[in-house]
Amino acid sequence: MPALTVGAVSRNYFNMPLWIAQHAGFFNQEGLSVTIELIEGIDEVTRRLVDGRFHLALNVTENTILNSEQGGRLEIIAGNVNRLPFSFIARPHIRSYADLRGARIGVSSINAGSSSLIMRLLASHGLLHPRDYTLVPVGPILARWKMLLSGEIDAGLQGAPLNYVAVDAGFTDLGNPRTQFPDFQFTSLDADRDWAKRNETVVVRFLRAYTQAHHWFYENKGGATQIAQKEMSVDRHYAERAWADYVCDEIFPRDGRASVRGVQTLLTVSALIRDLAARSRTRAEQYINHSYLEIAARG
Repeated sequence: MPALTVGAVSRNYFNMPLWIAQHAGFFNQEGLSVTIELIEGIDEVTRRLVDGRFHLALNVTENTILNSEQGGRLEIIAGNVNRLPFSFIARPHIRSYADLRGARIGVSSINAGSSSLIMRLLASHGLLHPRDYTLVPVGPILARWKMLLSGEIDAGLQGAPLNYVAVDAGFTDLGNPRTQFPDFQFTSLDADRDWAKRNETVVVRFLRAYTQAHHWFYENKGGATQIAQKEMSVDRHYAERAWADYVCDEIFPRDGRASVRGVQTLLTVSALIRDLAARSRTRAEQYINHSYLEIAARG
């Protein structure tokens, strides 16, 4: 039985397709032994995918594109978070964007992830970095929530269901960036293209299980809620609200595919990608390789 190590960022709802495939037995049905490793640092997930410690990863898509443009071998082979599942959550004393002047804003990383998104979002409200606020690299959603609670940061993006936990605890919801950016490829299923070519059969089998997990997610509210409760240790009503959010706006792709529009938005929003001296590619389709997913879909 082929053994795969798959990386992902933190213990958050993004990972539901992996957890479902594991809990529902879809990986086993494909004859795969899959170990899921959760890492708090988004850049560390990318490093482990690059050096081969991870065979596949739910990676921050911005990092994959930057790697590709810098001569690396990472490519997008399927979708994950194709639309933004966040609320911009602030400490209770902050009631509007104007109150963020002089604030400390928590981001996953200065080099990728939520930093460019935050800068564009705040610029639309007249706040410029670094003039009006400070970006603090604190890691992913769980770390940001702990630092919001402690007061070490004043605001940050929080994904479902932690956004609902925060609001119920008295924190301020300043809105959902999905309103401004309807399609945004935040994370995707990525691989080293040379490894994927050498292991096509295994990649296709993994993607059959991965796609089946997406179909199952949309059809099984109760089952998805139970898995979220088990893996994230959240109350049932918060897990149910997260499922409703993801289903209503199709944050996970029903067919497992990456979003061309979402990647194109990322190319436009990311300051790091825009600032590259010379890009080899400009269209989203050039960073996505759906060939393995297409083979998997044929059965």
